[in-house]
Amino acid sequence: MKKIGIIFGMETTFPPALVDRINGMKVAAVTAEAVKLGGVKMAEPSGYRVIVDRISQDIPFYRAYLKNAALSGTIVINNPFWWTADDKFFNYALASKLGVAIPPTVLLPHNQHPPDTTDRSMRNLMYPLNWDEIFHYVGFPAFLKPYSGGGWKHVYKVHSPDEFFRCYNQTGDLCMTLQHGVEFEEYYRCYVVGQEKVRIMKYDPKVPFHERYVKGNPPPSSTALHDRIVRDGQTLCRALGYDLNTVEFAVEDGVPYAIDFMNPAPDADINSVGPDNFEWIVNAVAELAVQKALSNEDPSRELRWSSFLAGPKEVKASQRRARA
Repeated sequence: MKKIGIIFGMETTFPPALVDRINGMKVAAVTAEAVKLGGVKMAEPSGYRVIVDRISQDIPFYRAYLKNAALSGTIVINNPFWWTADDKFFNYALASKLGVAIPPTVLLPHNQHPPDTTDRSMRNLMYPLNWDEIFHYVGFPAFLKPYSGGGWKHVYKVHSPDEFFRCYNQTGDLCMTLQHGVEFEEYYRCYVVGQEKVRIMKYDPKVPFHERYVKGNPPPSSTALHDRIVRDGQTLCRALGYDLNTVEFAVEDGVPYAIDFMNPAPDADINSVGPDNFEWIVNAVAELAVQKALSNEDPSRELRWSSFLAGPKEVKASQRRARA
């Protein structure tokens, strides 16, 4: 029997629906359940062929468990090794190398010293920074946001240097980025599953959270825009190796700028995404999990994202192989 496990936190709708959908498919020798674990013995197999991870970003114990499980043959959605190493600033840099539109973005040093450091720990840092050069490169309006984070936490929209410094002084020891603020006419959040299936969802980040997924889900304003959003979403997830992710695009003058695409445990609650989007994501992830459970995939294979470290030619070759 090939078991599929779901590991999750406070979610109440997606995990049980996913378990029920997989079991309802009645695929021979495949079953799904919520993961149960206690003390984890090193190098011991987990007993699961596939685990869908919805919570390890918040619980180090679960992240360590998933790495140990992968070592012994479990396929984890998403790769816990790369997820641990990933950050949004790197993603922006990578995306720009891949030809995906990214607003000008700068990584900033901590406003306050991180724990257990002093000014002597920062002796490689230029002081004062050339703020005029930074502001000229990024432009205003701009978004000040953590270099790695999620849930729209600690995000500030600033319109001038004075406003920037007022917000920057509130960020404590967080490492932040400053990114040009796209004045968008359209905004979309896209589920990307298995680095292939894409669900484009009209999204409005300016309204309260429970209203952000636009009712009726109107499509992009043109076929060309639709096709580029799909293509760019696939390109990003293939390069990063994520099998479950959301990619957000802010569209200005017809150009979809990728704003956020490090969401390997994306919102899938029926109460926020709505019934149609919920049905789509439950089906897509169930099909992916079953496919992987029945596959001969080796979790210890060379990580797909390693190819881009060797240069653009290798990245393109990897993308061609993925499409094939």
